[in-house]
Amino acid sequence: MIEEDSHKMVVTRAFKAPLEMVWQAWTDSAILDAWWAPKPWKAATKTQNFAPGGTWLYAMTGPGGEKHWSLTTYVAIEPMESFTADGCFCDENANVNPDFPNSSQWHVVFTPQDGATLVTITMTFDTAEALNKMMAMGFKEGFTMAHGNLDAWILEQM
Repeated sequence: MIEEDSHKMVVTRAFKAPLEMVWQAWTDSAILDAWWAPKPWKAATKTQNFAPGGTWLYAMTGPGGEKHWSLTTYVAIEPMESFTADGCFCDENANVNPDFPNSSQWHVVFTPQDGATLVTITMTFDTAEALNKMMAMGFKEGFTMAHGNLDAWILEQM
């Protein structure tokens, strides 16, 4: 769901796995690297410190070797419930890239539901223009594919 007036995008997805597994998949870089990027792209973590004030610096690597870097800064963490993080595009040294939509805030909530886990992601952008630019870059399709990768990862683990 897109709320252009408030510069927000809300994505809700249920995963057929217990809360602990889904939480770990969203917070452990080794697991994030296994599902975060839409195929044939791959995510590769350079550094991660999942703690308030910590960061996750990673690249999305394309089939031709091209890399697009992103930086996530964790703002608040409620273990097994939610986390809030600021995200931006950057270079491999975490210098912000001004040519891409930046400063999106992610609030990710995990809710157990009868053996499954509902994940609700609310992304707030600085402007409607930044939100629209992210959508034009194929975010919806890519994030949907990544969630499919997470479904596959969960199946492999069970």
